[in-house]
Amino acid sequence: MTRPHADQPIVVSGAPRGAADAGVVLLHGRGATAQGVTNLAKPLYRHGVTFFAPDAERSRWYPYAFDQPRERNEPHLSGALDQVDAALERARDSGLPPERVLLFGFSQGACVVCEYAARHPQRYGGIVALAGGLLGPTIDPSEYARSLDGTPVFLGVGADDDRVPAARVQDTAAVFESLNADVTTEIYDGVGHEVTDDEFDRANALLDRLIEN
Repeated sequence: MTRPHADQPIVVSGAPRGAADAGVVLLHGRGATAQGVTNLAKPLYRHGVTFFAPDAERSRWYPYAFDQPRERNEPHLSGALDQVDAALERARDSGLPPERVLLFGFSQGACVVCEYAARHPQRYGGIVALAGGLLGPTIDPSEYARSLDGTPVFLGVGADDDRVPAARVQDTAAVFESLNADVTTEIYDGVGHEVTDDEFDRANALLDRLIEN
């Protein structure tokens, strides 16, 4: 029996194979799609960047809330992490190793990005997690080891987000810092569960730095 999401496509857009200097793996939120997050990420589009957006089965990466025990969200969570692996493999096939790839996620997609990076620590081109964080009732930093080797990380959340408390994002930031990431966290006053222009500006700055190096 295959894991959830295994039969779902990966939407690829932007620079064609062999013509990219950087890649972005895009993870959509609950109720959205790969094409939807591809459209959302239009402010990130520029010459020389390829985008890889895996689709979740039934438009959700896992069935229950992010603060439920991880095992309750299995096997969907493991299947979601497998899809990030598959997207990174597509990037490698295009000549883009992980250190040339930015991981970008919103809401459930942000949670999956955080879980993947914390459980597969290495140097990435960057991590942008918006309105999401590590999963589970609480976060135990001792569960995570090894190093993100200076990977730049941006975590953004609205102070009025009714789904993801700012404290969870701050706790996630502490884990990434313990994994030797270069972490920036921003909590936006008067913002709910949404993506802001400033968050796209932060993501664009990371992508620009990746392309220039």
